[in-house]
Amino acid sequence: MLQIRPFSIEDHSAVVELWNREATKYDYKPFTEREFQDTFIDHPYFDADCIWVGCDEKGIVGFAAGCCGDDLPLGDVAGYITSVIIDTHVASLELYDAFLLRLEKRFQELGKRQADVLFFNPVKLKWIIPSAPQHEHNNAPGISKDQPLYEALMARGYEDRATQCGMYLKLGSFIVPEDILDKETNANSKDYYITSYVPDLHTGLEATLAALQNPQWKNDIVTYVKVGAPLVVAVYGNEVVGFAGPIISQPDGRAFFCGIGVHPEHEGHGLGSVLFFRMVEAFQNVGCQYISLFTGNNNPALRIYQKAGFTIEKQFSILRREL
Repeated sequence: MLQIRPFSIEDHSAVVELWNREATKYDYKPFTEREFQDTFIDHPYFDADCIWVGCDEKGIVGFAAGCCGDDLPLGDVAGYITSVIIDTHVASLELYDAFLLRLEKRFQELGKRQADVLFFNPVKLKWIIPSAPQHEHNNAPGISKDQPLYEALMARGYEDRATQCGMYLKLGSFIVPEDILDKETNANSKDYYITSYVPDLHTGLEATLAALQNPQWKNDIVTYVKVGAPLVVAVYGNEVVGFAGPIISQPDGRAFFCGIGVHPEHEGHGLGSVLFFRMVEAFQNVGCQYISLFTGNNNPALRIYQKAGFTIEKQFSILRREL
């Protein structure tokens, strides 16, 4: 007889074993016990009533987790489903449904009106790049359609709202293509230049970030620049009118950056694509081994990424159900 009950600390090792046996089939990175603790338990949005296990006579065979937070994006109305993993030998739509019901009931208790599978979830699940298993991405922005959980969510009435493409580029032989160099030359003729940000020389960075209306960029880019992280910028005179970066090499060789943006008043000069290619070049120059990122499958930037040599490694669905 299978029982679903709240997670307890004694379940720690068994859940990690389950995860490393089942979740890794769908390219999730295996956990050490410490990593599991850091990811699912020791984070600001941990809720003991939103993490469950399924047990039978053999032990732990199911695990489900979600979270809420009023200060998260959509946090006033949405609860986030992080994961539901069930041992293949006992998995069924009914069992997935039972786990999802418990998560949804907790969301409703907290006053939420919808359940989301979305990249705003503060619990970040790392996944392995299928074509380069030595490399990883730091967040799964949804769930892939090959997971049984996807079928269970659809059967429960969730709407598949969008697809995010997980992209990958190995660095070491990247070269800025000729047509991008031509775009840059054309921009130069209009007095736009791509360069490295120099705080004592360049002005207008914060104004451009404000114009882009992305609160995370506005905070993070300024923070990184203040501690000396390099930033690729587009300038008009000495005024920053676009950015790409920051240029940060993570310990595993992955290139880390927050984003790319061009001030709305300076669009139409090819600055976005030139910024992106120069940013990739900058990452290679500082010794990064690879870049991974995700973007919507309908985002025009997808073509720019593919032109740069990125491959689509995995596709993730974003889902929602009104409660």
